[in-house]
Amino acid sequence: MAIERYGKLDVLVNNAGVAPISLLDELLIDDWEEMIDVNLKGVLYGIAAALPVFRRQNFGHFVNVISTAGIQIIPTMAVYAGTKNAVRTITEALRQEAGDKLRVTSVSPGFVQTNLTNSMTNPGVKAQIVERMEKMAMPPAAIARAIAFAIEQPADIDVNEIIIRPTAQG
Repeated sequence: MAIERYGKLDVLVNNAGVAPISLLDELLIDDWEEMIDVNLKGVLYGIAAALPVFRRQNFGHFVNVISTAGIQIIPTMAVYAGTKNAVRTITEALRQEAGDKLRVTSVSPGFVQTNLTNSMTNPGVKAQIVERMEKMAMPPAAIARAIAFAIEQPADIDVNEIIIRPTAQG
């Protein structure tokens, strides 16, 4: 743990996610539960682990990686977008509750070159997303730079929200 090794925790980046997306009619309830468990509960567990530490230290920075899928809703992404919008809501509430010593940033990436498609269970949907990702996805380093920008601000400056997409993404 960071506290044992470094004596403090400066930043928590919540960046876990799965996307076994499908049409609601497919009723893939196990997939829905997985998205809720990882995409939503994972963030909450991260907050639960770091918030007491940040409060004790009187400083800390939460960075919750969300998704543009929660901004532009499309078929097959109802549950995925729902989990991402829940994280967006929780992030904003956390920001309001944080007080003047903690910082909270949401980062909503568009298509990024990741292995997120490995979690997709619908072969047709997966093929479409893989094709779109291959055409326009940005490198993960672009997201890292955006996160670094937010973290590098002075302690009294809080970058609340970053939306970052490839220029080719509509």
